[in-house]
Amino acid sequence: MAMYVLSLCDSSKVEHLTALEGANERLHLYEANLLEEGSFDSVVDGCDGVFHTASPVFLSVSDPQTELIDPALKGTINVLKSCTKVSTIKRVVVTSSIASVMYNYDSLKQDFVVDETWFSDPIFCEEKKEWYALSKTLAEKATWKLVEENGLDLVTLHPGYTIGPPLQPTLNLSCVGLLNLIKEGKQLLPTGVYRCVDVRDVALAHVLALENPSASGRYLLVGRVAYSFEALDILKRIYPSLDLPPTETENRPDKVPYQISKERAESLGVTFRPLEVTLKDSVESFRERNLITF
Repeated sequence: MAMYVLSLCDSSKVEHLTALEGANERLHLYEANLLEEGSFDSVVDGCDGVFHTASPVFLSVSDPQTELIDPALKGTINVLKSCTKVSTIKRVVVTSSIASVMYNYDSLKQDFVVDETWFSDPIFCEEKKEWYALSKTLAEKATWKLVEENGLDLVTLHPGYTIGPPLQPTLNLSCVGLLNLIKEGKQLLPTGVYRCVDVRDVALAHVLALENPSASGRYLLVGRVAYSFEALDILKRIYPSLDLPPTETENRPDKVPYQISKERAESLGVTFRPLEVTLKDSVESFRERNLITF
């Protein structure tokens, strides 16, 4: 029997999961606290594999340590410590972020290709007040240190700007960012450069990382690096009647400043959806929720 375990504080956030077919038999919910060591002992007991995906995402915080760094760093370590106590666990898959990969390269030159050997610099993140990137970087560094000391079979996944039709009823930060771009032209990222990946591709990558015996190390999950105006251009072609904000047509960059390597992700079995498909499905999801009308 397949079993899925979640830590939760608000049951309303998982109603869309409990409504899934077979949830009564296959979904078991546990309450746990990321900041409490030992809180996940009973959660992972008897498991064959563990996904650790919980980490807060905020671009603006008043207390970075409490709101971002502690949950990411201490939370990850507490989950992994619980895993070290369980002999049945064959693999742990940790959802990291592209933010732990490339935050110390603020002036990347054209044609750079970022790969799995890159690590963000915590000092750079702190100086630039990139608190989310700092939280994910510190968490990942601590993760690999613990793995070296305890011998866990671990894989880390590094998604970029994750968009696509959401399963949950509420919109997360990236979906809100896309919606604001479509409706108001408002940028979530000041550079206007987005490392895009479809949420469905991210989900599949997690399954493949757990089930593929040869999976190891880090995997970058970015289907396409694109400027925001490219996304709006795509949507203008797909939806001519959609009221989109105007974009600059002159002095546009010829191409994005860097690329993200897909090689290892594709070797895992991930085939990234085209950005056109992700954007179209996102808009259809927004329309179904009456967030966009046309």
